[in-house]
Amino acid sequence: MTLILDILIVVLIGIGATFLLIGSYGLIKLPDPMSRLHAPTKSSTLGVGSLLIASMLNAWVHHDPSVHEVLVMAFLFVSAPISGNFISKTHLHMRRNDTDLPCPPEEKSWASTAPVKND
Repeated sequence: MTLILDILIVVLIGIGATFLLIGSYGLIKLPDPMSRLHAPTKSSTLGVGSLLIASMLNAWVHHDPSVHEVLVMAFLFVSAPISGNFISKTHLHMRRNDTDLPCPPEEKSWASTAPVKND
């Protein structure tokens, strides 16, 4: 039984390392910040999640189990989408004067590219 779980742990570590490698490569090679945004946020969630599952299985099989990995995974799943949202909104605000952005709708609650009023 432990041999099967050890093989599963090795496979999960390989999957996690592959996702992290692909995400790092995408972060370096993609051309603009909006396309570069998806590589590390998506792959880090899958890669680190896979590594943490492997760590939990290893702790369950060979040591005393703990909840540290569950807390790290919960923090990762909460913080990765929020940081991706902040990076994309920053990119939109930095490119506010470009003409390739869509015009904002007439409603005032949408504020990503709303014009700044100079008083």
